[in-house]
Amino acid sequence: MYQKLQAPTLSSKEAAIQLLSRRDHGQYELYQKLALKGYEEADIEAAINFCLDHNYLDDLRYAKSQVRQHVYKGHGERRIRQELKQKRVAESIIDMAMAEEPQDWFELARMAAEKKFKGIKAKDQKEYAKQVRFLQYRGYSFDQISYALSFEDED
Repeated sequence: MYQKLQAPTLSSKEAAIQLLSRRDHGQYELYQKLALKGYEEADIEAAINFCLDHNYLDDLRYAKSQVRQHVYKGHGERRIRQELKQKRVAESIIDMAMAEEPQDWFELARMAAEKKFKGIKAKDQKEYAKQVRFLQYRGYSFDQISYALSFEDED
């Protein structure tokens, strides 16, 4: 049922560079991918250190890239922070990435609500709750959600 991992044909350093040539990865994510390919822990550590030394691997650059991608998808600050924490990016790096990629979260929440609900005001409490849940899932705070949904009311 399970196949044995074959010995990798590339060195761990080459595999790491190959992965990083496609897109940025976080340290933990790169570690996991190399481990799945069957590399030894010592080789993985050496490859990661090599990539760090040559600036091929940078958690801050990775975090900023993730922030931009999630903002483009219409996600809020809470969701972005949660996703980065799941990928084991340090809290200090997340804070720096958020500071270097400033966003107007209130406007983003309004735009997400506008896109999803097409500017249609909730008819009843049940529909309003559905809209609130959607924006909460997207990672917006209640203040941002209130702003986004009250903005629709004024149209």
